[in-house]
Amino acid sequence: MKNIFNLLVVGVIAGLVSVFGYHQLIVKDSSAFIEENKPTPNIQFTSNSGFTKLAETPDFVEAAKKSIDAVVHVKNVSIGRQPRSILDLYFGGGQERRAVRGMGSGVIISPDGYIITNHHVVQGATEIEITLNNNKTYSADIIGEAPENDITLLKIEGNEFSYLPFGNSNAVEVGEWVLAVGNPFNLTSTVTAGIVSAKARDLNSKQGVFQSFIQTDAAVNSGNSGGALVNTNGDLIGINTAITSQTGAFIGYSFAIPSNNARKIVEDLIEFGRVRKAVLGVRGIDLNDQIAKELNIKSSQGFYVSSVESNSGAENAGLQEGDIIERIDEIKIRRFSDLTGYVNTKNPGEKVQISFLRNGKLNEAEVELVKLALYRINEIGIEVTNANIDDLKKFNAKNGVKINRVLSQRLNAEQLEGILITEINNKKVNSIEDVENIISEKTNAEALKVTFKANKKDEKTYIFR
Repeated sequence: MKNIFNLLVVGVIAGLVSVFGYHQLIVKDSSAFIEENKPTPNIQFTSNSGFTKLAETPDFVEAAKKSIDAVVHVKNVSIGRQPRSILDLYFGGGQERRAVRGMGSGVIISPDGYIITNHHVVQGATEIEITLNNNKTYSADIIGEAPENDITLLKIEGNEFSYLPFGNSNAVEVGEWVLAVGNPFNLTSTVTAGIVSAKARDLNSKQGVFQSFIQTDAAVNSGNSGGALVNTNGDLIGINTAITSQTGAFIGYSFAIPSNNARKIVEDLIEFGRVRKAVLGVRGIDLNDQIAKELNIKSSQGFYVSSVESNSGAENAGLQEGDIIERIDEIKIRRFSDLTGYVNTKNPGEKVQISFLRNGKLNEAEVELVKLALYRINEIGIEVTNANIDDLKKFNAKNGVKINRVLSQRLNAEQLEGILITEINNKKVNSIEDVENIISEKTNAEALKVTFKANKKDEKTYIFR
């Protein structure tokens, strides 16, 4: 009896152990099975074994829809006459011939047909032909030109055109997605995508012309010039202008005039017929580590003021040689193109807040921008300024403007800088405004006749074609 009882106890215990083991095995396996079928989080490993969420792909469709009808095809057409006989060759006449000299893009910026494009797209055109995305064709008139900024404003007749309003290019961030819309290689209504690679790129400082471009890696080729650079909201943030390439084709990056600069130029051309340029009144150099060591200063970034122009807003606000400009309004200054790019969006008389270092201490100053008292005669390659009483006495002249700087390598700077120009196209000049008005009235085909006065007795006149 006792043996039977012992066997019964052993059996019960074995059964309990079996049930417990089975339960643990099933529950554990079941848990593993459930965990394996849970949704996998949308993550990826980084180089430092951390986790980061995958970026969502931006939707370009709406931006493209907003932009594509507002970007037009621009044809630069010249009209000439082909002689049909020897008499036509010597005495003029012959059959009229139209030839397309170049093609590019443009952006409609108002419902009544104002169009912005690059100056180099329409330069020298006898006629300008505009083709919309719906294949309708219009003849355009030139409203105003800013060759130095590579901007021309056109107008076509009509209303209720699709258009792109200007966005705020100051708000653009490096790394932001953008679209380039234009007509490369005569392929109309082409959209390419990329990111903003850099801001405030200066390509022309060696020629004495300071620009501030948005750099992007969106594909831009021949024919894209004058087209739109837009963000993913469809806002116009730039006018595509240039590529840097040894082959003439896109190699990875391109440049656009910021929309804030383009808008200011357009407003000036409509209201004044020319661009009014505001200046701070400082000259200097961009800082880097090497220059900072040479100047024995700690800052390696910013704009170092080497001189302050007399009677300028900077002088009136107390800026001095040796100051380091770090910020203008809310714009951080790393190089001169940051400074000029922002100032070029302003008008003479506007005020800006300057943050600058002096002897290691941060200072603030409010500066009123003044009108640039310089004018570049691009056809010749010289820069002129107003002549004062002493300049006129020096050359025994009753009127004239003084050559401030020679920009063209074809001219002798030592002979020309500092002398006077007294007449242009048989009209006496007393100020740079006179020079500007005479140049603006000249047609592209008309020669430029300039009278120079290099000493008290001698005046010489040269014709530039």
